[in-house]
Amino acid sequence: MNAHGPRQAAGWEAKRAKLETYFDSTALGAWAAMTSDAPVSKIRATVRAGRTEMRDTLLSWLPQDLTGRRILDAGCGTGMLAIEAARRGAHVVGIDVSPQLIQIGRERLPDDVKGNISLHAGDMLDAGFGDFDHIVSMDVLIHYESDQIAAAIARLAERARNSMLFTFAPGTPLLRTARAIGQFFPKNDRSPSIVPVAHDLLKARLSRSVPHARLGRDQRVSRGFYTSHAQEVLLG
Repeated sequence: MNAHGPRQAAGWEAKRAKLETYFDSTALGAWAAMTSDAPVSKIRATVRAGRTEMRDTLLSWLPQDLTGRRILDAGCGTGMLAIEAARRGAHVVGIDVSPQLIQIGRERLPDDVKGNISLHAGDMLDAGFGDFDHIVSMDVLIHYESDQIAAAIARLAERARNSMLFTFAPGTPLLRTARAIGQFFPKNDRSPSIVPVAHDLLKARLSRSVPHARLGRDQRVSRGFYTSHAQEVLLG
């Protein structure tokens, strides 16, 4: 992210390192269960339901027939969205910061989509993965400030032909309170913080960072302990 300033680059890399440590150690078992049909607690069940609704929302914003389309699932986790996109004909590249989640995803790939999905551990902003018709990033940018989100979207937009879909953490009172309370936990017990972002501020930053794009649909999903807001960015 050097093209958008050293502060954003340093902040992105520092947070990315924390996320890799968190998802590869502290939260690995929880996320492996969350992204399967294994029994989970009532709290995690609401998160699972919310993530399912959000994933379905993002998929509904893509063309129903994705035959021949190249999709980037940026922050793919175990590849649940990638699988559904591939079943609609897409060739999907999934990238995630966690090597262990990627390994779980590879082991879970159904036979009918194995030829259309490649999963990689790495940085979703790495231009070496090439260009795409559509880019989707679900619940990754929820950990970043609005300027870092806008800078990341600008980088990704350079490689997207048609649209980008991403989610962020909306600046609701509940999320802001949860973030404040979380600061009192010992550092070893904290997950990487979710950063509530004001939608109007984010839209203004996006307009400056990606001036050739226009903002499309947006949708908030709230299910128990899960709250996330989806934004469509149209290109071309």
